[in-house]
Amino acid sequence: MTDRSPLPRRHLLGAVAAAAATGAALPVRAAGKPGADGPPHKIVYQLNRAEPDYQEAILNSIGAMLKKYVDDVAIAVVVWGPGIHLLAKKPQRPVAPVLQQRVKSMSESYGVEFVACGNTMYSLGWQKADMLDIARIEEVGAAAVMEFQEKGYAYLAW
Repeated sequence: MTDRSPLPRRHLLGAVAAAAATGAALPVRAAGKPGADGPPHKIVYQLNRAEPDYQEAILNSIGAMLKKYVDDVAIAVVVWGPGIHLLAKKPQRPVAPVLQQRVKSMSESYGVEFVACGNTMYSLGWQKADMLDIARIEEVGAAAVMEFQEKGYAYLAW
């Protein structure tokens, strides 16, 4: 395993936590380029609830996975239902700014992929412009989870 950045991921993970707590900007690190088959570990999380403790638990789990596997893990988070507000520029439910900052940092610094359900967005009257720039839109969130599984991702929901 080689690190292609001036700061190894394990150092950046501490910076993510510190920046999330303070709202500070983080150094940006390009996501590692996986081999032909990608990293040896792949996981897709389901995030479908609006409660801050639930969302924080998922982000904490993602942080633990990044710490344990560093560059040897691909992580995706498929967001639908009430959880979709986490990825909205102007959420219609309360969303802690620190959680949105963590989402942005995980995406930009570690390559964690955040996928928004187009069906949920449609039901709210939202378009791509209503979402954080890091969000990728898929027509059906559940189908996105299935497709990740077909690519060898383990599925985690709680």
